[in-house]
Formats: sequence, C-alpha cells, structure tokens
Amino acid sequence: MTEQSKGKTISLPVLGSVSRRTAMKGVGATLGAGAFAAAISPLRHLADTLTVEELMQQHYQELSADGKKKVIERLEAETKEQYGADVTISDPRPIPGTKFVYAINLSVCNGNGKCVEACHNENNHDRDTNQSYIRVLEMQKGTMDMEQGNTTYDHEVPAADKFYMPVQCQQCDEPPCTDVCPVQATWKEDDGIVVVDYNWCIGCRYCEAACPYHARRFNWKTPNVPAAEVNPDQGYLSNRIRPQGVVEKCHYCLHRTRKGRLPACLEACPTGARVFGNILDPDSEIRWLLENKRVYVLKEEVGTKPSFFYFFDS
Repeated sequence: MTEQSKGKTISLPVLGSVSRRTAMKGVGATLGAGAFAAAISPLRHLADTLTVEELMQQHYQELSADGKKKVIERLEAETKEQYGADVTISDPRPIPGTKFVYAINLSVCNGNGKCVEACHNENNHDRDTNQSYIRVLEMQKGTMDMEQGNTTYDHEVPAADKFYMPVQCQQCDEPPCTDVCPVQATWKEDDGIVVVDYNWCIGCRYCEAACPYHARRFNWKTPNVPAAEVNPDQGYLSNRIRPQGVVEKCHYCLHRTRKGRLPACLEACPTGARVFGNILDPDSEIRWLLENKRVYVLKEEVGTKPSFFYFFDS
C-alpha cells in the first residue's frame, strides 16, 4: 500500500500476519530514521516492558477468533495483575444496518460537566490527569467557532451571554486521523465508529495532529486507576485500560451501544441535551431530529463529514 506524504510516495506496512514489532521496523524504514525517532521518542523506555506476546501480536483485523480469545484472556490477566481488578473484556461487533449518530441540543446544555465526569469513570481514564474524551467549551453567543471556546471556566454555570458546547470525537465519515496512521492502527467500522487497536498503535501521534477537533489523547504515563474504581465492563476496542504510549479517543461507548445501551455521557446528562441513535432507523429519535431541526457540524469547511451534530431549539 502506498500513500502520498508531502509530495513523496511512501510504502505503508500491509496486513497479513504482520506483528507490531515488524510494523514498527517498517515504519522506521519508510519515514526515515530522524522522523521516526522523534515520533516515538516517548516510547523508548518501553522496549524493556513490552512482552513477547505484545510485540508479536497480529493486527486486530487479522486475528482469528481463537487468536482474539487468547489476546483478551491475556489482557484480562494483565489487568488483574497490574490493577488488582477482575474485568471482562468483550469484543462486540457492529450491528448490521446501524450507523450511529450523536446530536446535542445547545439550547439546554448548561455546562455542568456531568458528561465529562461520566466519560472519565466509564472509560477507565487516568485519575492523576483527570482525562476525559469530552471537553465542554464555554462559548460566546453568536459564534460556533470552537477555537474561541474556553474549557477552563470555574464559575457557576450557566453564565450570562454564554452557551456550552461539548466536543468529542466526531466519528467523521472522512476521518483524517485514519488516513495518516502509518501502521493502520485506527480505522472506521461499519457502524460509523472510528476505533483504535491500542496493541497496534505505536504512539507516533500523527492522528492526534491530524484531528481538527482536538479529540485524541496521548497516554504519556501508565494510567493510575484504583482497583475499586476500575470499570470491569470493558471492550477490546473501547474502554479497556490503555497502555502508556498510545493514542486514545471516544468510541461512542461501543461496549455499551453495540449491546443496545446508551453512551455513558448521555445517561449522565441531567438536562436531556444529548440524543443518540441509529440514523438508518427511520423511526429513531435521531433520524427525526436530523430531518426536522436545523443542525450544525463543526468545521464543515474541512470536509470531514462528522457524524456528530449540534442544534438549537429555536
């Protein structure tokens, strides 16, 4: 496979019984020693901590059913050993005839941050850095430019002449993050969710730089999650505890939504601002909303075609 990169054609590693170790070596050769060394510099000290199984694991899309089972069993055992928690890691696949879409009513979101908190807890984020996949921007009325939003407000909400706009992964139909990944560690699935194989990611952070919504996070350290706070209901491509040195992102709580449940952030919203569902279902609330409301997408001009919408009551 080839890609154009700044006017120069480079060969990308292809799938087919390729290990993570082989992929990293291939990327080092194609990107050049200097660029590759700079990209993975935060990972250098991890060479001694990766197990043989991790280095030799195949890409998720190449794993057989038995291979996936063994990988999941290993990850469950590692979580028990490292965090002292018993967890169950599932691998729910996309539901046929489903395209998940999210919408937020900006008229009723009041910036309370309960969605941020729910995301933090549901997705086993590092407690020290208080990470979340959601940022709630305090916006001046009259603009939808997210770059003008403020995420550091600490006053009582809602404030006068302000509105509040939660931003997370937009699950784009034309995601630039997947295009730039040199090892195909991130891709878009049939139900519209862009996922990451955390055991294949090499931490180059190209996807993070490519995302116009600042929706990806890099794990600079081993996550600190006390055993009593670990969410045991986990998914391989979603909320299992991510290792140090990989990029992560919102996945629409696929370990929940692919089993008929709602995202944790929606259930936690006290104002009813969030709407989620299958746009291919003509009787769904989300389908009605998109057909009857004036909806907006962020940064429409960049051509990413988000599956995340915003609207006002009036």
